Amino acid sequence: MKNNADRPLAVFDLDGTLADTAHRQHYLEGPRRNWDAFFSAAPDDPPLPEGVRLVVSSAEECEVVYLTGRPERCRQDTVAWLARQGLPEGLLHMRRDDDRRPARRTKLEILKRMGRDRVVRMLVDDDELVCDEAERAGFTVVRARWTHASPALKDAQEREGRT
Repeated sequence: MKNNADRPLAVFDLDGTLADTAHRQHYLEGPRRNWDAFFSAAPDDPPLPEGVRLVVSSAEECEVVYLTGRPERCRQDTVAWLARQGLPEGLLHMRRDDDRRPARRTKLEILKRMGRDRVVRMLVDDDELVCDEAERAGFTVVRARWTHASPALKDAQEREGRT
């Protein structure tokens, strides 16, 4: 087996890629979004089978890295969720609690940083804007189109920099 530093990276988003957020998207609808409730419900997310299969198979040849727009304050719940699902261990990159930039900016910044020292085999994400930016930057992208994000969640990802 190769040393981890020699293995390419497979980078996976969480919400909408590995975790089904449908049961908590209602917290983002309406004029006042309830972010605390949205993130507090994340431990109850069911896994998305397509994403789980892809991350497990990718771990055979790649080092898995998780790249999420979830805020850092959700780290403990997120790590516990990944473990409960039996997903491969991997470095977890999260958004700073006070970072409200769009996901397409924050994720691309981290992806580029990873790509300076390691080969990034692919990014798997459900956010079309993140995918577009990553492709423009030369990364191979797998678009996680196996679930449906609400318009409120898509708006939140882009305009409010929350997930």
